[in-house]
Amino acid sequence: MTTDDQILDDTPPESRLPKLFIPQLLPFYDAVEPLSWLLIRLTVGLMLLPHGIPKFMAGVESTAASALTKRGIEAAEPLAVVLIFLETIGGLCVALGLGTRLFAAAITVEMMVISYHYLPKFGWTGPGYEYPLMWGLIMFAIALRGGGPYSLDRRLGKEL
Repeated sequence: MTTDDQILDDTPPESRLPKLFIPQLLPFYDAVEPLSWLLIRLTVGLMLLPHGIPKFMAGVESTAASALTKRGIEAAEPLAVVLIFLETIGGLCVALGLGTRLFAAAITVEMMVISYHYLPKFGWTGPGYEYPLMWGLIMFAIALRGGGPYSLDRRLGKEL
């Protein structure tokens, strides 16, 4: 009897792919697949800006008081600078694919801290952890994969 691992090792890579219901769409899928990562990166990066820009406009002291101190997070002012930086410059850089892995990893940590502070509440029970958790997991995936084919990292030929 063979195991699944043995079967995968013995089969050619192209036969491991799922079979398409409409095989004629394969050229389309091959053409647009690289664009999917660009779409994800643009969306998640640019969606941070409406969170970061108001913090930037309010200033470090106000952001520290409203976002950190009220949750019991100390060293609030230096952390407010980090929040403002990640949610504006970091979001923009993820969208552009510049320093993608670095910014996505840092934003992942930020989102995990935010998720922790919303536990155990979930969406319909009040502001909950599901949104920052989802955002953090997407940023983690971006940190693992990098900027992709349509990124400034790729264009510059340098990536972490």
